[in-house]
Amino acid sequence: MSAVQSVIQAVLYEGYMLYPYRPSSVKNRQRWTFGGVFPRAYAEARGSDPWTMQVECLVRGGPQTCVSVQPGFLQVVDRVVLALPAAGTQVPLMGEPAWQAVPMLDVDERRFHPWQEAVERQPAIPPARLAELLGEPRASPFAFDGGSELEGLTDRDGHLRGALRRTRADLQGSVEACAAQVADGVYRLTVRIANLTPLADAASLTRDAASLHALVSCHSVLHVSGGAWISSMDPPPELAAEIAACRNAGAWPVLVGDEGQQHTMLASPIILYDYPQIALESAGDLFDATEIDEILTLRILAMTDDEKREMAATDERTRALLARTEALGAQQMQKLHGAMRHIRGGQGEEAIRAPDTPSPWAGLDAGPHLACLRVDGREIRVGDHVRLHPRSRADIFDIALSGQVATIESIERDFEDRVHVAVTVDCDPGKDFGLARMPGHRFFFGPDEIEPLGGQEAQP
Repeated sequence: MSAVQSVIQAVLYEGYMLYPYRPSSVKNRQRWTFGGVFPRAYAEARGSDPWTMQVECLVRGGPQTCVSVQPGFLQVVDRVVLALPAAGTQVPLMGEPAWQAVPMLDVDERRFHPWQEAVERQPAIPPARLAELLGEPRASPFAFDGGSELEGLTDRDGHLRGALRRTRADLQGSVEACAAQVADGVYRLTVRIANLTPLADAASLTRDAASLHALVSCHSVLHVSGGAWISSMDPPPELAAEIAACRNAGAWPVLVGDEGQQHTMLASPIILYDYPQIALESAGDLFDATEIDEILTLRILAMTDDEKREMAATDERTRALLARTEALGAQQMQKLHGAMRHIRGGQGEEAIRAPDTPSPWAGLDAGPHLACLRVDGREIRVGDHVRLHPRSRADIFDIALSGQVATIESIERDFEDRVHVAVTVDCDPGKDFGLARMPGHRFFFGPDEIEPLGGQEAQP
């Protein structure tokens, strides 16, 4: 389950905090955009957010097949920054000081802002056999009590400077599950999660305030024993119509785990493919799966000291993200630069080609490799220096390199027998990536776009 759990955690915290990872950023003032299930009273009063989430999928099995539903979500915790009302105010020996809510508080090198944190919730739902779920839905209510905690903030001399007050609201909800037989040995399972938290002033609440009573990043993990889930993305032809008839609202079920296993499904508020995986090169969660790890990592490292101070004080997750990013070594950074998988060759390619059908790469691989090339009457080879002169057909990236000195990494021929010169730019601090044939630092130019250099001319 470790691989499955890593995907669940990525879904759970998707969008939790976005670059530049600071509460003061406009980008982070609209929170909780994925998988929100709001109280019914608020949803019906405002009409803009759902109060239920529904998942339907197919399972092979029989009446004694056992299924379990493990819902999960984040509960929002409101964090307020408090300060003593005036410098030199005496802290009472008993009870709390007369706190004053402030928009920002500096304590030594740390900077604190009001923020909405989150705690993970997993209601306990007992497993059931399909025979028990046929007919009427089986309801399992859940509840989490509200509360408030105070964390004092002291400076390096041990003097109390302020505090963080964290408050969470009461939550109430229900998980309903039912089953219906749709074919011989095939059942449709329906899971419905509802937010039934009572609210007296639902119509007057802002969305930000209503988030305190919401089930955020709501999802479900479905397990089956004595049966097998059927892919909702790639069903067998005879069950395509039954899959199309399934009604999913706010979540989409995909198979998770090792490729080919069918005993675990994740109903995610983010549409995924079957058997999603976290990239092996990723050093940890960046809370933004739509971005590239390398870009976010470099941007974090380029932050000013004040920006990093604010990021570290946001909460423990962003503090750990900053510490992990700053600790990355050169080898780990190089892994973030890119990876190419399942390109060609191996058993996978042979399996999809008919017997005796030549590989589409055979003609290219059989062609003679170019050891040298004659340009402007001069012979150039791998390792020689050239100056780049992009022609009118060049794109903006090629034009940006106009006049730069580069080193020939290889001379290649394409399917149409055209010659291309692959180069690394000498002034590029990442040219080592280009020499390793990784994307982004290796550029291709035609023979008419390069000027051979020699001696002092090769100096950039």
